[in-house]
Amino acid sequence: MGMNRVQMQAGLSMPEFLKRYGTEAQCQAAVIGMRWSEGFRCPRCSDDRYVTVRAGRRQLWQCHRCRHQTSLIAGTIFEATKLPLTKWFLAIYLVTQSKNAISALSLRRQIGVSYPTAWLVKHKLMEVMAEVEDDRQLDGRIELDDAVLGGERSGHRGISGPNKVSFLAAVSTTDDGRPRYVKLTPLPNVSGGLR
Repeated sequence: MGMNRVQMQAGLSMPEFLKRYGTEAQCQAAVIGMRWSEGFRCPRCSDDRYVTVRAGRRQLWQCHRCRHQTSLIAGTIFEATKLPLTKWFLAIYLVTQSKNAISALSLRRQIGVSYPTAWLVKHKLMEVMAEVEDDRQLDGRIELDDAVLGGERSGHRGISGPNKVSFLAAVSTTDDGRPRYVKLTPLPNVSGGLR
């Protein structure tokens, strides 16, 4: 059996991750690059002129034209957090690199926070990932099929039965049939087939 290219694709190792995002300054620079890749723009008036001011330990960007102040994390998943960005970035790494999903308990141990905080961070990250995927439109060559998940212990064979969830799988593939993206949509019942 050949090597699975998807499983063996290059990723970011933990040492590489820590080298890129191991300090608060590195994480802040990454957020600046993502938010304002073409330079600062005021969220209120879109002016690109600004000054930076300090409010305690926080740095704020103040628009030159309308005087609106915004922080680096305002309007992001990190808004109103008390956690350092290094912990958020480590949580992002752990949640996205885990093949079988990381538990909130394990995340708590890995990033050194309370269980409720780990649970909230994990669910915020999962919500953002779901929003990104919900907006994705499949294109090109698309293959569809219905399937079921669950019901292993019911002893009931086939597509209907207790504890079974029916869903529609749509896979966008390349011209040579390699999968690119998949969308799974729950269905109420496929016992009568697709219509």
